[in-house]
Amino acid sequence: MYNILVVEDDREIRDGIEIFLKSQGYRVFQAEDGIRGLELMKENEIHLAIVDIMMPRMDGITMTMRLRETYDFPVIMLSAKSEETDKVVGLNIGADDYVTKPFAPLELLARVNSQLRRYMKFGLPQPAQGGRRYVEGGLEVDEDTVEVTVDGNPVKLTPIEFKILLLLIKHPGRVFSAEEIYESVWNERAVNTDTVMVHVRNLREKLEINPKNPKYVKVVWGVGYKLEKQK
Repeated sequence: MYNILVVEDDREIRDGIEIFLKSQGYRVFQAEDGIRGLELMKENEIHLAIVDIMMPRMDGITMTMRLRETYDFPVIMLSAKSEETDKVVGLNIGADDYVTKPFAPLELLARVNSQLRRYMKFGLPQPAQGGRRYVEGGLEVDEDTVEVTVDGNPVKLTPIEFKILLLLIKHPGRVFSAEEIYESVWNERAVNTDTVMVHVRNLREKLEINPKNPKYVKVVWGVGYKLEKQK
C-alpha cells in the first residue's frame, strides 16, 4: 500500500481526492498548507505528494523546493488555469507533473499510477542484471544501478529525468520529438508536451558545464531532442 500526501487548502477538494484514492487502495494523508505537509513527511513514509500551488502560510512552490532538499518521491502539482507561470516554475524546481483544476478524478488517478510505477522502477536502487551501461564521452548511465556520472562526478536525477536520458543515450544521434519522449516516458498519449521541455531543460542544467552551449543533450529546433554522439 502506497502512502500519498494531499496538500490542498480547500477541504472539499482534499476530502474528494482522499475518498477517490482510498477507493483505489492508497493510504492518504492530508495537509492544509505546505508547513503541515512537510511535517507529515517527517512523520510518515510518503511515496507521492499531490500539492496545490496557491496555499496560505506556505505555498506549493516553496514546499516543493523544501522537500526536494531531502526527498525524491514524485510530486504532482495542482494548478488553476490562471497559474500557468507558477506551473512552469513548479516543474523547474522539482515537480514531476501537473494537473489543471478542475480535473476529472480518473485523470488524477492515471497520473498518480503512472508516477508511482516510474518511481518504484527508477527511483529506488535496482539489482544488477548484467551491466547495462551506456557511455558517450564523459557521460555514463547505468540502467541497473540507476546511476549517472559526468566526467566521473555523480549526478542526481529525478526518475523522469533519468528515463528521458536513458531513452536518448540508448539511441545516440537520433532525434526524438517531444511527443515521442512524452509517450515513451509517461506511457500515455501526448496531449500537452510542455512538461517535456521543462524536464529536458532541468536535465541539461545538471549534465552540462554550459547549458546554453550543451555538449550532450541538444535541441534540434522544430523537430525535437537528441543525445549528441561523442567522438
